[in-house]
Amino acid sequence: MLLEKGRPNNLKNRLEKEIKVYELLDSLGIEYYRVDHEPLMNMEACKDVDNLLEATVCKNLFLRNSQKTKFYLLMLPGDKKFVTKDLSKQIESSRLSFAEPEYMEKFLNITPGSVSVMGLMNDKKNRVQLLIDIDILKGEYIGCHPCINTSSIKLKTKQLIGIFLKELKHEPIIVNL
Repeated sequence: MLLEKGRPNNLKNRLEKEIKVYELLDSLGIEYYRVDHEPLMNMEACKDVDNLLEATVCKNLFLRNSQKTKFYLLMLPGDKKFVTKDLSKQIESSRLSFAEPEYMEKFLNITPGSVSVMGLMNDKKNRVQLLIDIDILKGEYIGCHPCINTSSIKLKTKQLIGIFLKELKHEPIIVNL
C-alpha cells in the first residue's frame, strides 16, 4: 500500500461516486491523501490502513429512529464503543437502530462497508443529520472512505468541518460518547 497525494492518475475502473468525491474535494481546494487497498468491511480490517494514514480513522454508523423518519450518520473514533442510550439522550431520539442498506443507497449513494462522511455530498435534501463525537475534532487529520471501501483518504479535520460540510450545508451536531 502506498499513500499518494490527491486523486488517482488513472480513473479507469473507478466508480463514478468515488470520482465525484475527488472532484468535489479538488474544487473546494481541500488537500487530501489517498491509499488504495482491498475492500475493508470493518474496523479490524482497517488497522494497516489506519497506521499508514496517521489520522483519526472514524467508525461511521448509519442510524435511524424507530419511525424511520430521522436518519443519522454518526462519526466516532474507531476504538470507541457505541452505546445507544448515551447517544439517544443527547439527540433526544429514543429507540435508535441501524438503518437499512436501502436508505444508505437512497440518501448517501453508499453501501454497507463504505459508510463515510463523504456520502453527505449525495444528500441534497439534508435527510441525514451528521453527528460527530467530540474526540474526532481533537485530531489534526481525519480518515474516511471516498464512498467506496477500496480506497481511504486523509484530510485535515478543520477543512472537513470548515469547508466541506459548510459547502454541503450539513451542520453537524457534536456529541460526547
